[in-house]
Amino acid sequence: MAAGAYILGPAGPVLAPDEAAFFRDADPWGFILFTRNLEAPDQVRSLTAALRDAVGRDAPILIDQEGGRVQRLRPPMAREWLPPLDQVAATGPQAARGLCLRSQIIALELGALGIDTNCTPCADIAGPDTHPFLRNRCLGTEAPQVAENARAVIDGQLMNGVLPVLKHIPGHGRATKDSHKALPVVDASAATLRETDFAPFRALAELPVMAMTAHVVYTAFDPDLPATISPTMIRLIREEIGFDGLLMTDDLSMEALPGSIGERSAAGIAAGCDLALHCNGDRAEMEAVVAAAGTLSDTAARRAAETLTLRRAPASSIDNEAAVLEYALQKLIEGGGNDPEFDRD
Repeated sequence: MAAGAYILGPAGPVLAPDEAAFFRDADPWGFILFTRNLEAPDQVRSLTAALRDAVGRDAPILIDQEGGRVQRLRPPMAREWLPPLDQVAATGPQAARGLCLRSQIIALELGALGIDTNCTPCADIAGPDTHPFLRNRCLGTEAPQVAENARAVIDGQLMNGVLPVLKHIPGHGRATKDSHKALPVVDASAATLRETDFAPFRALAELPVMAMTAHVVYTAFDPDLPATISPTMIRLIREEIGFDGLLMTDDLSMEALPGSIGERSAAGIAAGCDLALHCNGDRAEMEAVVAAAGTLSDTAARRAAETLTLRRAPASSIDNEAAVLEYALQKLIEGGGNDPEFDRD
């Protein structure tokens, strides 16, 4: 039987027997970890192993390790990183190279802990009115720059076997509200959105990535529903932007969406998302997601299987490899992206 069409988060750092039994019965396609789940390297490795044991397969385990404010793993478990937009500024003309190096290191760190999927890059465009919750998580202020930098993040992660999740499709940058707390509404014209916000996602649509939707209303296309639960917007993502990869909702417990958790789950799947993402670890809410979202459709199962072929085991010499990459990245940052040592090729 197909796995559940949802990704769920454990409640704490240790998987209790009753929680393991719940996950065994629910059989989520994957799991997502947050700070509440992360105490020490051995503990994280034990938790990731226990989650996979609960469902009896090598289920994907996700995290948000963008760098900066949105970085679930902190020292000493993982390196501290600049916010993405700050690193882009620091490395100037070598921003893509720097982001690729950094993403390779992050992938090594995650793989060593049993985490194989990272919810990054944000291919949203940072603008003057972008809400502060998102702005410095972006990779640039112009569509071509964002696309180039997001591609570098994707490439770096895949080099070391960690799956990327492109977000927030079709573009969150014009939103002036934090979708964790309220529903953003974007009134830009269809032509403007196609030329700017949607453009990075269109440029990256053919890459082997997953994607996460935006809880944003785009009035030029659907004045009533945010993209996550809008059949019109999901069709635009599939047909116009051209993304045919595995598509998950953003976190269903965010307050941008109307209705109960179960209603949100059902609406996201009905709109055309492959997976419902639920992050807060609340058992009653997870039960509602399970009941409402059902199992993966045949098409979603195909996309999921294709996605998982890109995983691979972490490198055997993680510390040495990461140190070399970190040295190269630091040289780029110190030189403002102009260090001649990295201009020879």
